[in-house]
Amino acid sequence: MMVSFFDQFASPLYLGIPLIAIAITLPWVLYPTPSSRWINNRLITVQGWLINRFTNQLMLPLNMGGHKWALLLVSLMVFLITINMLGLLPYTFTPTTQLSLNMGFAVPLWLATVIIGMRNQPTVALGHLLPEGTPIPLIPVLIIIETISLFIRPLALGVRLTANLTAGHLLIQLIATAVFVLLPMMPTVAILTATVLFLLTLLEVAVA
Repeated sequence: MMVSFFDQFASPLYLGIPLIAIAITLPWVLYPTPSSRWINNRLITVQGWLINRFTNQLMLPLNMGGHKWALLLVSLMVFLITINMLGLLPYTFTPTTQLSLNMGFAVPLWLATVIIGMRNQPTVALGHLLPEGTPIPLIPVLIIIETISLFIRPLALGVRLTANLTAGHLLIQLIATAVFVLLPMMPTVAILTATVLFLLTLLEVAVA
C-alpha cells in the first residue's frame, strides 16, 4: 500500500491518545537538571555556559526593562530549537509542523506585546499605525491597513513557519525516496541526488 507523503504531518495517536503531548514534553527530559553543589559535572557546566551565551545574545538588542522576559524567551527558544532538531531524526514527529501549536505560541505572545505596549507606551504603540509624513487624505486608509496587518501578523507568521517546516520535511522525504529508487538503476544519479539531499538536510538544520 502506498503511504501518503503527508502522513508524516498527521498528529499520531496511540490508543486514542495524541502523542503530540509526549513530543512536547520529551525535550525537557533530555536536559540535565543543575544540582545545588558548587562544582557541577562537565555536561551541566557546558549547558549552563551555552544558555548564558545564548541569553546574552538574545537580550543584547533589548534595554534593561526587557531583560525581565529573558527566562520566558530563552526557554521558548531552547524548546523550539530542541523539538525542531529532534524532528529531523528518522521516525520522529515534529510538533511545530502543526499550525495549532504554532498559533498557540504566537497568539498569546503577540497579544502580550500589544497589551503591554498599549499600557506602558500608548502613544508610541498607536504611532506605529500611522507612518510619519503621511498625506492627510490617506490617513484613514493607512490606519485601517496597519490595524489589519497588526492583527493578521501572528497568523501570517505562524502559517509561514508551518509552511517552511512542512515543505522542508516533504522535500527531504521526496529526495530520499528518489535516492532509494535510483540507487539500483542509476548509481551515479543516485549519488548526485544524495549530495543534494545532504545539502538540503544542512539547510533544514539551519531552518530548525
